[in-house]
Amino acid sequence: MPKTSARLLALLSLLQARRDWPGALLAERLGVSPRTVRRDVDRLRELGYPIVTAKGPDGGYRLGAGTQLPPLLFDDEQAVALAVALQLATTTGAGIEEAAARALNTVRQVMPARLRHRIDTFQVTPVHRSATPQTDSAVLLAIAGAVHAREVLRFDYAAATPGPPRRVEPHHLVSWGGRWYLVAWDLDRDDWRTFRADRITPRIPTGPRFDPRDVPGGIATFVASRFSGSDGSGGWPCRGEVILDLPAAEVSPFVGDGVVEALGPDRCRLVLGSWSWPALASAVGRFDADIEVVGPTELRDAFAHLARRFASAAARTLR
Repeated sequence: MPKTSARLLALLSLLQARRDWPGALLAERLGVSPRTVRRDVDRLRELGYPIVTAKGPDGGYRLGAGTQLPPLLFDDEQAVALAVALQLATTTGAGIEEAAARALNTVRQVMPARLRHRIDTFQVTPVHRSATPQTDSAVLLAIAGAVHAREVLRFDYAAATPGPPRRVEPHHLVSWGGRWYLVAWDLDRDDWRTFRADRITPRIPTGPRFDPRDVPGGIATFVASRFSGSDGSGGWPCRGEVILDLPAAEVSPFVGDGVVEALGPDRCRLVLGSWSWPALASAVGRFDADIEVVGPTELRDAFAHLARRFASAAARTLR
């Protein structure tokens, strides 16, 4: 029979591995009698672990949720995963960075030396974190709670043009480019919208429950299309065609979802999209080559507009 301390750790590990454990099965796994299991369960309760007993001939044990957090038991892989997750949490912009850093330090101190070394080799360096607005963790929890409960969310939104409180059916809380966003069905505009979480001030209480809708194209496609500036169908609102005096092989790696067709050893056709005509003209203009605009007229006008703007900027610089 293993020593009491080792047996308690093994029992606790088993209780954390699944929801319900019949007493006889625990005794079999630990190699002890059911009576010993009952005594060990009582010892764990004295240490603060809320273990619930199910009565009856098939009764057993369950590790419940308590009001206090007793010491936790992690295997090596769980401990490393927790430490990595905490380090990543310091870069999320979720308003929990300081708490995550303190929790990471606490976890690291109680790790064996072999695990501390593995954790210390994993370093995350946030880039431009100070420029990213931080979102209050209480706001994220309120939004996530409404999403989970499928309850209408009312909130004030800090937009460029102030407006009345918004009423939405919250569907997804997503992270994109270091910021948190709510994807929701806007009840007043009868359409899908994305809202920056750092601009949301939830109103309490939440509204009635709702039946979830299908996000057009799925949440990943919808979010990607919205942040690329498209209309949500996967296409760009502005799409044009040009001919560049460059080999196709030198253009293809830099055009994302654009289409490149070789017209010769030093010429190619490029079909590209963007969220506006000036943005599309700028994307094409970054190539150091002569450009022939095939169409449409809006793209040709955008080139003329940028040419005037760049010429004006050059003139001001020369003065």
